[in-house]
Amino acid sequence: MSRFRQVKHDLRSILASDDWRIRLDELDSWPPGVLVPPLLSLRLDRDEAVRWHCVEAFGLTASRLAEASMEKARVLMRTCMWYMNEESGNLGWSIPNFMGEAMARNERIAKEFHKILVSYIFCDEDCDGNFLDHPELRRDVFWGLARLAEARPELVAHGERFLLAGLSDDDPYNRAYAARVLGFIGAQDAAAALEELAKDRTPLRTFWDGEFIETTVGQMASEAQAALG
Repeated sequence: MSRFRQVKHDLRSILASDDWRIRLDELDSWPPGVLVPPLLSLRLDRDEAVRWHCVEAFGLTASRLAEASMEKARVLMRTCMWYMNEESGNLGWSIPNFMGEAMARNERIAKEFHKILVSYIFCDEDCDGNFLDHPELRRDVFWGLARLAEARPELVAHGERFLLAGLSDDDPYNRAYAARVLGFIGAQDAAAALEELAKDRTPLRTFWDGEFIETTVGQMASEAQAALG
């Protein structure tokens, strides 16, 4: 068995276990660079739990990489950006989640790349941004922004007007995640829109703080509204 396949097999075993969060400490036994290719592969795993657990593992791995070599961390984040580029031929499923988690975990990564993540929901009159037309891929961006905003709200605040527009997105996940980000950044201008969105009873299933959550768009909007005080 090749080293890649062996590491991927062992890593998947960790991520699929019931005590996966405790077992993330086992990742320290591998150099972070060795973990990156298997993690990029496992983001497409058939098991939803493995895919989400992979996000947290990636954030920890990216942070370790940055502590060892910021230049290697830059290469990793640029690789993530390449996955988001249509010319790459790749669909960037989970990549924005990876980016948001990495930036939540590591301040240096966050300071250098936060504007890139925001740019995926950025579209002004000239569409001078990297706006993603694919609504389901934007879900990952909004989730990644929520994760970053939870840890470093000041790095997301500049995207407030585009997050406000996200409250009217046709996709219910995008509406809910946009609300969560606005709550984290303390966007007082969002109060009225959040009050209206709180009436939205569309159900959704999401992943936050290590567990799956069954909720509604309205519930997430109400939580964001409460965060505004």
